[in-house]
Formats: sequence, C-alpha cells, structure tokens
Amino acid sequence: MSPVPPAQEPDTAQAAADSGPATDTDTAPGAGAGAGAGAGAPSRHPVDQTLPPLKLLSAGLQHVAAMYAGVVAPPLVVGIGVGLSTTDIAFLMSASLFTSGIATLLQTLGFWKVGARLPFVNGVSFAGVAPMLAIAKAEGPADALPVIYGAVIVAGVFGFLLAPWFCKLIRFFPPVVTGTVITLIGVSLLPVAFNWAQGGNRQAADYGSLKYIGLATATLLVTVALRRLLRGFLKQIAVLLGLVAGTLIALALGVADFSAVGDADLVGFPTPFHFGAPQFAAAAIVSMCIVMLVSMTESTADVLALGEIVDRPADEKTLAAALRADGLGTAVSPLFNGFAASAFAQNVGLVAITKVRSRFVVASAGGILILLGLCPALASVVALIPQPVLGGVGIALFGTVAASGIQTLTGAALDRGDNILIVAISLGAGIIPIAAPGFYHSFPESARIVLDSGISTGCVVAVLLNLAFNHLGTSPSPTPPTRP
Repeated sequence: MSPVPPAQEPDTAQAAADSGPATDTDTAPGAGAGAGAGAGAPSRHPVDQTLPPLKLLSAGLQHVAAMYAGVVAPPLVVGIGVGLSTTDIAFLMSASLFTSGIATLLQTLGFWKVGARLPFVNGVSFAGVAPMLAIAKAEGPADALPVIYGAVIVAGVFGFLLAPWFCKLIRFFPPVVTGTVITLIGVSLLPVAFNWAQGGNRQAADYGSLKYIGLATATLLVTVALRRLLRGFLKQIAVLLGLVAGTLIALALGVADFSAVGDADLVGFPTPFHFGAPQFAAAAIVSMCIVMLVSMTESTADVLALGEIVDRPADEKTLAAALRADGLGTAVSPLFNGFAASAFAQNVGLVAITKVRSRFVVASAGGILILLGLCPALASVVALIPQPVLGGVGIALFGTVAASGIQTLTGAALDRGDNILIVAISLGAGIIPIAAPGFYHSFPESARIVLDSGISTGCVVAVLLNLAFNHLGTSPSPTPPTRP
C-alpha cells in the first residue's frame, strides 16, 4: 500500500543498497521466521529484524520527531481548558510523552495476546479532546482531571475487553473499505500539516506569513533533495535530516527559540495521580467509551494499512492484539496522568517513505518517549523544532498515507459500479468535517464525537455501504487481492 511497496521496487539491487546491508529491509514478502536465506539459514521477516544501535536510535528519533507535536497538543489544549498553571501544563505534556512511550512498547514488543508486534506508534488520541473539555466544563476545575481520568480508565478496560469481538469486523474491511479509509487518514491529516506550515497559532499576527510558509517549503524541498541524493541508511533518515536542516534554517531566521531548554527541569517523574485520585461519573464514562470506539475504528484502519506496507497483512489475531494494546495503554495512562492512547497515522506514512520496517525501530522510539517524559529538559529540546518545519515534512508524510490508500483502491475492483459508488460516497462523507468544519454544529455533542472525525465518519459509511452492496442479500464475488 505504500507508493512504492518494498516488494515491487523496480530496481531490486538499488533498493537493497538503499536499505543498507545490515537492515535487510527489502526481504521479499512472506520471508518470515524460518524462511530460507543463503545456505539454508533461517531468515526473519524485516519486521522482526534489528538494526545496529546507532541506526536504531536515529531511525527511532525520526519517528519521535514526526509524532511529537501530535502527542503534546492534546494535553496542552486540555490543560489550558482546565485552567492549569504553566508548570502543571508542562507536567501534563511530559506525562503524555511518558505514557505514549509505554503504549508504543506495548504495541511493538507486546506480551501474551497484547500488541500487534508491528512498527506501530501509539500516542495520545486527539479524538478525546472535545469530550474532555466538555467534561471539564461540567465538573469544574477542581474535579475535572480526576473525573476525566476515571472515565479514561473505564474506557480503556472497555476497549481491552471488546477487542476479541471488535476484531471480527476485519471481514468487513476489504480493499474498497480500507483503501477509502486510509486515503481519508492522509487527507484528514494534511490540514494539520498546512496549519503547522503557517505557524500553528491561528491567533498570531504573523500566522500564514511568507516567512513561515517559506520555511515549510524550504524544509520540504531539502527533505526531497536528501531523499533523492542520499544512499543507504542516510536516505532512510532523510526526514530526520530534513527536520534538522529546517530547524537550522529557522534559527537563522530567528524563528526557533531555545529559551525553553534553560527553564526546564533535568529530571521529573510523572507522579501517579498527581492531580488527585480518579473519580467515576456515568456521563463522562459513556462519553469516553464512545471515544474509545472511535479510536478502535481508526486503529483498525491503521493496522490494516501498516500490515500491507510492511508486507505482513494483519489478520484477526493481529488486529485483536493491537486493540488490546490500545485498551491496556489507555487504562494504564491515567495512573501516570496521561490520556487515551491510539494509533498515529503520520508514523504509518513515515514507515511507507523510509521502508524501515523493523518494529524494534519504533520500540526505540517508545523508549525515547519515556526518556523525554522523565527528562523535561530533553523534551524541550525536541519541542524546539518549529511548527513550520514540521509542516514541511508533514505534507510528505501525510500525503504518502493518502497515496497508500489510493494504491489500495487500485485492487478494489472499481470497475464494478457498486464499489466506485461506495468509495465516492464514503470519501464525500469523510471530507465534510475537513472542508466544512462547522457542518455538524447543531448536532448533539455525543454525535459530533464521531461526525467531526472524517476518518471515523468515512469508515462507518464505507463499512455500511459495503455491507449493503456486497454482503446483504447477495453472494459477493471474491475481491481481487491488493498485491499480485
């Protein structure tokens, strides 16, 4: 599903050279554990292979850089909405980094029946921001976070227990559905990149200035040039190098600010239940359980997309394990003052671009997130990357996700009129919140949790239409596979 899938690289020799001899990232699909290699020696699937320490660390850092803004944004918004002090907001952000690292390790390394064991990044779900702000408004500043945390714990347990049944929906996610949803994931994320490229703060006087847009453009061009000119492992971390180059350009322009590093503490542990013991309110619990269902829907699409990209298609067992990790990560997060955990689609795009499929790379990213959460000074260094720089690389990352979805749709038998209608209506429904953000303003808040997410809305519509046209009252013909 990536724009140039590893198994279909036109120049195999060059692809192997670009990947670097140590990573073996271009092993053919199906070369899992026990597959022959060389003189009959067993070969592990690229997902299960490790990299040398330096490559592992740099590739993991690239994942952290791509997701950092998305992790700290929800606690920042919620902290401001609850009326926390600057110090407490910083604490909340560090806690979110720490719990995102735990959730990522659960997904990549896993244990028992928990974790997809794919290069799958988990972070704070933005789907819960609006409901949490509504809870804060209803409960008042003193009880807001304890009530939110109580609801998140219950929602996490709910998601964990529901996973074995929710994963059975995988048969309702053929290419016509997954391709549509993955396309919507990329399209839904692109406005985030555009906002970053303009400065990130819509209220700022210089929002959308030529300085910011020029910086984003320069970062994107440098990243593309590095990707085109470099070879081996340097080519694989072109996004990270582009972020570094963009930050250096921002320093020259006076856009980057290093003052936060001096003000940050060197060490800080997210004290359990720092804001008080969790409280359990029925309305808040129902609201967060709905958010959990939305997150599970989005995670399902992301797992299916990532499975195709890394040539290890996700089956029902893998999907159930991934959803259990989401649920467990969500349930544990409030202990350390974090919020609901969910898949990060931007990192799926990063895997597609770099072709580094090792889950241990993303596990190293989880370890880095935990260290950032324990060391506010380190976290502030990563936060130095200006948003226009993130916006420049974000256009490439999120656009890659959309392109992956389009590629999946090429195997969805669109020559059948019913399937193309499914795609057309689902894309239209999913783009409504993007093109007209206030479209559902008169709907109840509980309905808007789903409707304001183009990914969730498009996914529900695609599943229902596929059910109506290809399952109910008919014997659907087999859908062609996405890969030859």
